[in-house]
Amino acid sequence: MADTTEYITVDGDRWDTIANKAYGDSMLMGKITEANRGIPLDTVFEAGITLQIPILPAQNLDVNLLPPWKR
Repeated sequence: MADTTEYITVDGDRWDTIANKAYGDSMLMGKITEANRGIPLDTVFEAGITLQIPILPAQNLDVNLLPPWKR
């Protein structure tokens, strides 16, 4: 399995909001659900659940095209 980092949920987290926090893109939630197969997809999380977040390889992005807060 790819390298991962841990994320501890806050009350009300969902898969898509976690993906948005981790990757800046909620559409990448499948990467996170794949790494946490034992947790149902329809989960709205309570605080304190530890999830594994895969570390994705760096993309070849032109940083000048990113908004200032992502540079």
